[in-house]
Amino acid sequence: MSRIGNKAITVPAGVEISIADGNEVTVKGPKGTLTRTFSPLMDITVDGGICTVKRPNEEKHTKQLHGTTRALLNAMVEGVDKGFTKQLKIVGIGYRAALSGDKLTLNVGFSHPVEFTVPSDVKVEVPDNTTINVSGIDKQAVGQFAAVVRATKKPEPYGGKGIRYKDEKVRRKEGKTAAAKK
Repeated sequence: MSRIGNKAITVPAGVEISIADGNEVTVKGPKGTLTRTFSPLMDITVDGGICTVKRPNEEKHTKQLHGTTRALLNAMVEGVDKGFTKQLKIVGIGYRAALSGDKLTLNVGFSHPVEFTVPSDVKVEVPDNTTINVSGIDKQAVGQFAAVVRATKKPEPYGGKGIRYKDEKVRRKEGKTAAAKK
């Protein structure tokens, strides 16, 4: 039984959901518009302010699609209503970020600066040179870009230097010198 798939999605005021042939769902809201085509096996209906996803049978593949479809649809509704944000912190002496146009430049201890081209569906802000805010209406695009930036220099456990999410806890380890002092 898919518990997530059975939950109804409450459509907030100002958000419209339209379903075309072949389960192509378009969600319009104050922040923008998202369109996605879902599996034709799923039955997606909108009644008033409630959107539901139903499955035709109890096969394993159908059950898997049921929860996934509902979760993706809910993310689309939440994205066009509120949007998604990931905040990254840069920790390390001399480590910094700069934004010029659609280029994000990171200086994170390499011999050269690392540059990223910001995708069109993602908005990046650099309020200070150690903070990066990635925001947008597409949850997958925001998370993917933030993960790619973080992967440039993951936080290491000995010095704690690197790029981390704002609320991420980095487990610190003792260095070799701590064992030699006995």
